[in-house]
Amino acid sequence: MKQSPTTDALLVSAYMNGDEAALCELITRHKQRIYSFIYSKVFDRDVAEDIFQDTFIKVIKTLKRGAYNEEGKFLPWVMRIAHNLVIDHFRKNNRMPKFENNNDFNIFSVLSDGALNIEKQMIKGQVESDVRRLIEELPEDQKQVLIMRIYKDMSFKEISEQTNVSINTALGRMRYALINLRKVIEKHNIILTN
Repeated sequence: MKQSPTTDALLVSAYMNGDEAALCELITRHKQRIYSFIYSKVFDRDVAEDIFQDTFIKVIKTLKRGAYNEEGKFLPWVMRIAHNLVIDHFRKNNRMPKFENNNDFNIFSVLSDGALNIEKQMIKGQVESDVRRLIEELPEDQKQVLIMRIYKDMSFKEISEQTNVSINTALGRMRYALINLRKVIEKHNIILTN
């Protein structure tokens, strides 16, 4: 008689109750899928391995704090953590100057004039104006969340507290705001570039 495989939820519960082997089982069960997802975004084995390790460090810390509450949704939760770490990786690397490490080193490949030329300033101004006009077309609740998140750089927790709604409602409003913006952009063939 075959023994039914232990669910992720049972393994998470076992780990939170001190069974270290349960975590090993979870990692073994999902490592290929998570690693492949990360690698498909960064295309670098070393970076993918670093992010994979950071993902499970976050998982372990969260589980040890008892802060996990995703009941039966372990893999999507871990994938979300990995996705956020991939985004963090790209944000961090986009701030750092890049140059080719070869014999033809040119200081101008690292240094650049930070000031926008007049053409780029005009394009940037036009794009910002177009985006503001598009945002005005949104329903009030979606517009409010989008402005707080994008322009005021507020967290969804802060937004939920200020608007007296749950975090999930704030997330939902943001999601629908972005969906509606995309629809308007596609409908009118608007091109936003800077």
